[in-house]
Amino acid sequence: MKFRRQSREEVGVNLTPLIDVVFLLLIFFMVSTTFTRETQLSIDLPEANGEPRESDGEQVEILIDEAGTYRVNGQPLVDERPRTLQAAIYKVSAGDTTLPMIITADAQSSHESVVRAMDAAGQMGFVHLSITTRQPATAGTPR
Repeated sequence: MKFRRQSREEVGVNLTPLIDVVFLLLIFFMVSTTFTRETQLSIDLPEANGEPRESDGEQVEILIDEAGTYRVNGQPLVDERPRTLQAAIYKVSAGDTTLPMIITADAQSSHESVVRAMDAAGQMGFVHLSITTRQPATAGTPR
């Protein structure tokens, strides 16, 4: 008895549809991508020329050190949250928002810490806000 052998078809994967899909995805991502051009902003910071102001009694002073921790009139805070800062300011000022407020920040402190202190004072209604600076260095004087 003779059995007929079945002809075998070669098994293979047709890559043409896969390549088509990859090219379509590539075209889609190229078209939908937005290209942003980042620019750098050059800032010339102002120097403070002026006479030191005489302290005229009561004032609220916020000190910010290099690590971003706050002190209100010399008293350290338990944490750096805005609510804690506002509570300390309220305690020192006794709710009087007409008192002058002075913010003294270390040169290495983060900008965020200074803005957070200004925001806390602004939310409480303080309008007389000063930021301490130092005199600019002259040509022969080292900084």
